[in-house]
Amino acid sequence: MAEISPIDLQKALKGADYPASSDDLVSLARSNGADDTLVEKISQSGAKQFDGPNDVQKAVFGSD
Repeated sequence: MAEISPIDLQKALKGADYPASSDDLVSLARSNGADDTLVEKISQSGAKQFDGPNDVQKAVFGSD
């Protein structure tokens, strides 16, 4: 299984409207054909709501 990249995340969240709940983003990612690992990372991020794509990226990849 390949590493998940920020580009994968962007593709998975294409069409997202923010703020968005993690449930909404999980559903969107699935419908956009996201890898199960990426979907799990979004759902297990612990965040109930995301204000934008940067919030999701920080939750999935950590703040570098």
